[in-house]
Amino acid sequence: MRDTLLIALYALGGAALTGLAGAAALRLLRRRSLTASIAVVAAVGVVAMLAGTLAVAWAMFLSSHDLSVVTTVVAMAAVVSLVSALILGRWVGARSRELVLAARSFGEEGDFAAPPAPATAELAQVSRELAATSAKLAESRRRERALETSRRELVAWISHDLRTPLAGLRAMSEALEDGVATDPDRYLKQIRTEVERLNDMVGDLFELSRIHAGALALSPSRMSLYDLVGDALAGADPLARAQGVRLVGDLVEPVPVEVDGKEMSRVLGNLLVNAIRRTPPDGTVAVAAGRGPEGVVLSVTDGCGGIPEEDLPRVFDTGWRGSHARTPPAGAGLGLAIVRGIVEAHQGRATVHNIPGGCRFEVVLPAAAS
Repeated sequence: MRDTLLIALYALGGAALTGLAGAAALRLLRRRSLTASIAVVAAVGVVAMLAGTLAVAWAMFLSSHDLSVVTTVVAMAAVVSLVSALILGRWVGARSRELVLAARSFGEEGDFAAPPAPATAELAQVSRELAATSAKLAESRRRERALETSRRELVAWISHDLRTPLAGLRAMSEALEDGVATDPDRYLKQIRTEVERLNDMVGDLFELSRIHAGALALSPSRMSLYDLVGDALAGADPLARAQGVRLVGDLVEPVPVEVDGKEMSRVLGNLLVNAIRRTPPDGTVAVAAGRGPEGVVLSVTDGCGGIPEEDLPRVFDTGWRGSHARTPPAGAGLGLAIVRGIVEAHQGRATVHNIPGGCRFEVVLPAAAS
């Protein structure tokens, strides 16, 4: 019995030393993968058995009780392995609970904060993915709030812009009906003007709804940007003359592009109308086009005096009409939103930046294949 006790003590000592080494290894590997930690636990069991056997052999406790010796050694190694596994399980469980609590707050409050305690590589990867998802959701919420703000502004402006002409149409029609109109021809001409304005507004709304719904069907064909700009300048010339604004298109190169002619004409028309309305009399609106490092660049420069820096990110938003620094246009703030939608449908982009005395709108389109 005394020999067995000594054998157990020697085996326990050897296995305990192995267990301490395994615990130290687990602590060093606590930021590594879970696979590495499990490997350490398995190694602890095997090495503990070996250490116990060697300890007995070193002590020269060789006898006929080989079975008892082996059984004792295995039992002690199993105990140490179990303790090590429990330590590992408790540690991983604690890290998992912390991650669960962090994920729960992420679902309730919308922002994810990674647990401060160290975790395995797998749990750390999950934490990073949750943090990335939280950032994406925050950006999505920001865009949703911006879109909701644009919708509210659009509804407010559309309601105002519809109410004014409709009230005028009602008053003029009642005057014609009652026979009190002093100049019926002038009333009829004004009614036609207001109806055309309402028709243009409804057309813009329909175009914008198609863009937002992804239902804008393009029919691209190869054409010269010079011809597109020339037609747009000719169409905008009457408005420019009425406003006392000079149109300039001397820097337009005959660059070929693959675009939908109808939709791109609308882009150019909206940009020119926007520039003419915001340029004071005797001012100049200049159009330029040519090849750039990223494709074909079309620019429209006006003399509006510039856009406040805080408004620049909102220029292409639906319903945006500008601030006190710019004269509100007659439309509902849909023209530039339509420009961006059509340009992006052509795999291009529309930007705006200030220049001395005004601002420049630029449209970048992919270059046509040679």
